[in-house]
Amino acid sequence: MSEFTTADILRQLLLSLRWTVLLSLIAFAGGGLLALLLTALNFSGQRAVKTVIRWYVQIFQGTPLLMQLFLAFFGLALLGIETSPWTAASVALILYSAAYLTEIWRGCIEAVPRGQSEAAASLGLSFAQRFTLVVLPQALTVAVAPTVGFLVQVVKGTALTAIIGFMDLTKTGTVIANTTFEPLKVYGLVALLYFALCFPISLASRALERCLASRTRRAVARQAAPGRVSAAT
Repeated sequence: MSEFTTADILRQLLLSLRWTVLLSLIAFAGGGLLALLLTALNFSGQRAVKTVIRWYVQIFQGTPLLMQLFLAFFGLALLGIETSPWTAASVALILYSAAYLTEIWRGCIEAVPRGQSEAAASLGLSFAQRFTLVVLPQALTVAVAPTVGFLVQVVKGTALTAIIGFMDLTKTGTVIANTTFEPLKVYGLVALLYFALCFPISLASRALERCLASRTRRAVARQAAPGRVSAAT
């Protein structure tokens, strides 16, 4: 049994936390960009494209993330493609995030009344103009909470990458616990670090949601004000 103080354990866990944060950012940013493209294609009106996107979303939502990590790590090797735990984890989490964000954003866009887009079309706006100028600004307010909430799920989902050898916070905690024979202390600290990482994200989500909702209410009030004035006169 190796002698590790609590400070030593915490220092090693904090060093590995940076890889958890970096992987989470790569997965969320890469998945977000891919989801943005898939969401735009999903509303382009092409039936074949919509069918392919729907199957992609269903496959990644209907299979465990752990299996996706295994396929990315071992499946690519069977095809003769050498891959590292870092690459496999990044690819799997990007595809996983894109599938969920595509579905989240599709629902948020469909929550915008169809009459908004139809009114913009009657003014001669193209699909791209309707999508970026009319639909997206309204869908943004609805999308904030589930999008940031999913970011928390991505952060916690990175813990599964320890199975394929990625040295994230969970993997480092496992190595330390096996060395010190103090799993309760080590995994307790791991849980506290995950909480310290995810809880501020949830608070930021609520604050941003309130800010956007307040801005929307002010905009609606400004638009309604001239109507009330003319009615009074």
